[in-house]
Amino acid sequence: MARKGALRLIQGVREGRSLSDLSGALRALPVAEQARAARLAAETLRHQGRADAVIAGLVARNPAPQIADVLRLGVVEMLELGAPAHGVVGAAVDLTRGLGKRGQAAAGMVNAVLRKASAHQGWAELPPQRLPEWLREPLSEAYPPETLLAIEAAHQRGAPLDLTLKPGATPPPGAEALPTGSWRIHGPAQVTALPGFAEGAWWVQDAAAVLPVRLLNPQPGEAIADLCAAPGGKTLQLAAAGARVTALDISEQRLKRVAENLSRCGLAADLLAGDALDWRPATPPDAILLDAPCSATGTIRRHPDLPHIRDGHGIAELIELQAAMLDHALAVLRPGGRLVFATCSLIPDEGEVQIDEALSRHPGLTVERPDLPHIALPGIDPAWITEEGGLRLRPDFWADRGGMDGFYMALLRKPG
Repeated sequence: MARKGALRLIQGVREGRSLSDLSGALRALPVAEQARAARLAAETLRHQGRADAVIAGLVARNPAPQIADVLRLGVVEMLELGAPAHGVVGAAVDLTRGLGKRGQAAAGMVNAVLRKASAHQGWAELPPQRLPEWLREPLSEAYPPETLLAIEAAHQRGAPLDLTLKPGATPPPGAEALPTGSWRIHGPAQVTALPGFAEGAWWVQDAAAVLPVRLLNPQPGEAIADLCAAPGGKTLQLAAAGARVTALDISEQRLKRVAENLSRCGLAADLLAGDALDWRPATPPDAILLDAPCSATGTIRRHPDLPHIRDGHGIAELIELQAAMLDHALAVLRPGGRLVFATCSLIPDEGEVQIDEALSRHPGLTVERPDLPHIALPGIDPAWITEEGGLRLRPDFWADRGGMDGFYMALLRKPG
């Protein structure tokens, strides 16, 4: 059941839909099988380039897309996940036969190819899944080839589970303390079954995603606006620090998830559905967190479908939107207030360049570096601090600990 569900997900991604959008396709399966199907699909997408390299050496011509998906699924399950070949091959043949006349005709080929693939040597030495050209091109202008390869390797490894604890809470048993204050759980984990979940002791949040709020350094009683707040991890951080939080998001549906997490964790914030560009508070806030809409290219390690469903279209428009939102946020911020601009993107035009251009548009605007004494973020490598004073995080950082999402952030101070 899980393999059939995984194949359905993979084919849906090939048609341009995200794994999260496709999750409903698994509802008929038992919960454990849903989880297994999702993992099989994600690992196949994560290792598709390596699987294609194995398959290419075993076929005379490229198989039809649906057949290729079955072969990739089988190769990854055997060579990456270590599943016994006899079970994988038999299941793949059954899946192929279920694909209609073309599948019936291809079943023998699938059987032969996967039997040969099961004996493949050198899987670990194959290069990781290559970044799509629309992303590789701008990154190649910013980083040397060895860095791109390290990023691709980090994407292939996937992402562990990171938690942010409420002040005074206890982490689940076995969690690893990270230098920046997050806690990391390695290996498979059912979030809702972990100790402390039901009690609201923590929430799920990548270690990189925690740092924009740490950089903002919220103080008790401060009025702080969290623009583009969903899914809510940063809102919870601000509320846990004792700030008076206004959490704004354009999606009313996504704000429901924020409300659920606030309730579970015993925290409070004012939730407001609307466009951040239209938001004009009666009283200017002390600080603003703008985690702006972006290409999300920093999250590929946990969203392996992204390179398969995106083509780079619309990034120019996103960059324009980010600039407009940044200008508007500065306009409604109180004089002397501070603003953190952040994007979960690897592309410099969505990070470093945005801040350079904002500084040129706004006389008197300054960047406060993460290594200033009154900020002093724990666990930060000085090499992560950029020329303009922001913080650039990459998936290949902390490679021995399991990496982190790609992020850019900068703390801006509005003139008084």
